[in-house]
Amino acid sequence: MSRISLVFFCLSTFASASLWGSSLEQIQKEVDRLAPEIIELRHHIHQYPELGNREFETAKLVVRHLEKLGFEDIRTGVAHTGVVAVLEGGKPGPTVAVRADMDALPVTEATELPFKSTVRTEYLGQDTGVSHACGHDIHTSVQLGVASVLASMKKDLPGRVVFLFQPAEEGPPPGEEGGADLMLEEGAFAIRPEAVFGLHALSSLEVGTLGYTSGPAFAAVDHFLIDIHGAQSHGAAPHQGVDPVVMSAQAIMALQTIRSRNLDPLEPSVVTVGIVRGGTRFNIIPATVHLEGTVRTYNPEVRDTVERRMEEILNGITQAGGGRFDLDYQRGTPATINDPALTEQMMPTLSRVVGKDNIRVLPPTMGGEDFAYFANEVPGFYFRLGAVRPGTTSGGHHTPTFTADDGAVPVGMRAMSQVILDYLHAASDR
Repeated sequence: MSRISLVFFCLSTFASASLWGSSLEQIQKEVDRLAPEIIELRHHIHQYPELGNREFETAKLVVRHLEKLGFEDIRTGVAHTGVVAVLEGGKPGPTVAVRADMDALPVTEATELPFKSTVRTEYLGQDTGVSHACGHDIHTSVQLGVASVLASMKKDLPGRVVFLFQPAEEGPPPGEEGGADLMLEEGAFAIRPEAVFGLHALSSLEVGTLGYTSGPAFAAVDHFLIDIHGAQSHGAAPHQGVDPVVMSAQAIMALQTIRSRNLDPLEPSVVTVGIVRGGTRFNIIPATVHLEGTVRTYNPEVRDTVERRMEEILNGITQAGGGRFDLDYQRGTPATINDPALTEQMMPTLSRVVGKDNIRVLPPTMGGEDFAYFANEVPGFYFRLGAVRPGTTSGGHHTPTFTADDGAVPVGMRAMSQVILDYLHAASDR
């Protein structure tokens, strides 16, 4: 490197470091100022949760906050209840998107939080509680905080930020469309971003820590429904009928051989039967037994193999037993892949926000995440936000005792605001 090139390199590095340090201090100051208000919003969202495609009041809260910040480009009703808002920076630069999910779950909350949910509703014909048992109240409030932080820095913002407030991440109600894929169909990326960012609270990480996975991070999520048909008879005369209970039991056990005997042991996958329904009385062999479950994979070829082998196994068992079957194999959310180059680019940012010792490299999970649809369109980076107050515990995700601490909110605001700002500055300097 020539002396002149070295000088320019050092000046550029010094300028970038100075800019980073300056923005970090500014973001911290804004987060300190805004955190009490945003945490109050989190309490409200948590106390009044809404299921997928029914986030009407949550969406109204989001819009009110964005309008108060001076957002002018706000679209509502995207994918039923979604909100898409654009923050135009005062300087030229690229476009990025950031996403937060708003929906709750049909889970009755059993925490000690003073703002716990007492909402109840009818879901699939049953009365149930509704709660943010996966932390989406944290995600929505953090993103409102990020909007507040970046709006306060608007005149110096290079480019624009598309804020996606998404409904139905946990899946739409039966018979409805919804979620990230429907948002895209309805123009969420009408202003196409260069990159998309997201975060998720994690009950196994303490507040103040951040986690990430480079490359494959969340599995593809498929849903299967099986009806095994026999012929009804008296329980005392099984020879006069065809028993779908026995065939179902054989099928449940045989489906596990797909994972253990048909797939490479090093290929991650799960085949789970989660619902078994059949029969009306102890002494009647029913005509039909219903099975339902999920398949999780990363490799598309493995996905194909699982579906094919399910068909073959069910065909063999029901033929041998004298019955028949119907299989409805529904391919759902694809695998979420964190773009390796984008992940590597943003790692220094996360480390500087919380300190290198507070960064965790996480293994891929077999859980699913429909952020995948956004990350299939443009490079995506999705990281995990520590949500448990040190010295306490939380139930797992999707359980009644899942507990996310308020302290996660300002950490998420700082981390995501800095990720977006660093990316925009780096991309605008290209």
